[in-house]
Amino acid sequence: MSAILELRNVSKIFGGGLFDKNRTVAVEDVSFSIPAESPTIIAVAGESGSGKTTLSRLLLGVTGPTTGQVLYNGADLSTLPKAGRKQFLLDVQPIYQDPFGVYNPFYKADHLLYVAINKFKLANSAKEAQQMIVEALETVGMRADEVLGRFPHQLSGGQRQRMMVARALLLRPKVILADEPVSMVDASLRATILESLRSLNRDFNISILYVTHDLTTAYQICDSILIMYRGAVVEAGSVEEVIRKPKHPYTQLLVESIPQMSAVRNWEQDEEGETMLSLDESRPSAGCKFADRCPQVMDKCWTDKPPLYQTDDDRVARCFLYEDTPVLDGSDITPMLVKP
Repeated sequence: MSAILELRNVSKIFGGGLFDKNRTVAVEDVSFSIPAESPTIIAVAGESGSGKTTLSRLLLGVTGPTTGQVLYNGADLSTLPKAGRKQFLLDVQPIYQDPFGVYNPFYKADHLLYVAINKFKLANSAKEAQQMIVEALETVGMRADEVLGRFPHQLSGGQRQRMMVARALLLRPKVILADEPVSMVDASLRATILESLRSLNRDFNISILYVTHDLTTAYQICDSILIMYRGAVVEAGSVEEVIRKPKHPYTQLLVESIPQMSAVRNWEQDEEGETMLSLDESRPSAGCKFADRCPQVMDKCWTDKPPLYQTDDDRVARCFLYEDTPVLDGSDITPMLVKP
């Protein structure tokens, strides 16, 4: 199966040398790919600081890897010729967390749509461009007469975000990298935006990498998921299996922290303790990164780094609790995320 985007043993380190206290490993030895065929929706989830946004920036070519390679159609993204770079920008589109920062306040909001059409020569006339924009807006649940001709500050956050989805749709990309696309919109609009993303995948054969801290929305729209903690992938597999029956202690705590609806809240239970406990912050770990927070920590966790164990046919977990299962052959987790 050919890949349109691929991370091959990619690490990203911010800061100085090995002993620099400010050295931060944002992404550590991650390998997976997004197929050119079989469009899918993959979630990258984890708490703030887990490295998920850095991962998406690496795939966009906004930042380069410290080690490893980011490949586009098999070619190193950092060495693409001008024509290849232009095609990459057409094939891979971002949708950012805060769309307001993308808009120029001195231009009307639809300026972004016309710029995309003109830059990539998508229309043969102004009338055709107008029709393309109207159709794209309708696809994401917007009426053109309500938004065209308005400045960004005259639109709601949900309207600005849906306009960014429409812009991506205009270009008919093969991959959309959506970084927390619903975290800054009202709950009433989240379902609309999420359904727009599902439609892009289902109706237009666009693969989506959905970066989020929200496991609920990941479960709603994604086929598979990889969980990151401090730059490393700690669990990956089908979203149904990972969220319904999490294996890694970190994933288990994330799932337990999902708010539950209840007619009668158990206030006493709520006050008993936090889900994300830090059990031994004072003890540095040379092994598992989650050792100081893990409720199931073992002695070897402090000294040895766990590999990815293949706990199921479509699941891996980086935890010594599963050392009686096979170690993943190589570092590529794509078979856990994408089925042929």
